[in-house]
Amino acid sequence: MSTSTPIHDAVREHYAERIKSSASCCGPSDCCSAESSLYPADLLATLPDGESAVSYGCGDPITLASLQPGQTVLDLGSGAGLDCFFAAKKVGAAGKVIGVDMTPEMIDRARSSAKRLILDNVEFRQGYLEDLPVDSDSVDVIISNCVINLSPDKSRVFAEAFRVLKAGGKFAVSDIVTDGPLPESIKKSLSAWAGCVAGAMEAKDYIGMMEAVGFREIEIKPVFFDKETVDSAINDMGDAIDLKTISRDEIYKAVYSAKIISYKPN
Repeated sequence: MSTSTPIHDAVREHYAERIKSSASCCGPSDCCSAESSLYPADLLATLPDGESAVSYGCGDPITLASLQPGQTVLDLGSGAGLDCFFAAKKVGAAGKVIGVDMTPEMIDRARSSAKRLILDNVEFRQGYLEDLPVDSDSVDVIISNCVINLSPDKSRVFAEAFRVLKAGGKFAVSDIVTDGPLPESIKKSLSAWAGCVAGAMEAKDYIGMMEAVGFREIEIKPVFFDKETVDSAINDMGDAIDLKTISRDEIYKAVYSAKIISYKPN
């Protein structure tokens, strides 16, 4: 993908502003901060105090991936680098971690943090998830944390993920999905795409897209948000979301974080 879409531009601007102000993905609250309940204490302890303060995720793909020493890991939408840093500790000096993100400010922050942490097995590349700057059949495990839902062309993201995975490779991501369609007024709003809700697709369609490009053994487990998290996302959207077309109670039930595991066949 040589040019960005209006949705890419809106998401990039949103997250550039977030990293400048050290805000979470969902607004001014700490709903998505790493130091909430997303990660277990023993994982947080692998990094120095303060390094885990800025996160933009909705789950814990590191634990989900069950990473092993020596593996090559790719993080789709690596943001400020937190999951890459956790992964680097897991795969060790014999392993390698690649983070891909389209936002220059995120890449700069991640590279600076990696240098400060003296993590030589991590690198960050600027690019689109729909056109990954990664060689085919070169990655053991793909992780991602609340990013694929932001893409305007998810089928291409899955196709690219399948391309770069080695045969038998693992796809282990946390992402936002829905149980039931969201109103078009939400989906069409560019500012809403950069929040935690509007880019989400129905779980059955998510699975269908993955199967269409070749993924197999797909498992999806829902983890429902607390009301504070959803409220923060809705408030961050401001006028972009019309609560006359869908109630908060409907959104509480319809939108959740999913733990998704799949494999590229051998």
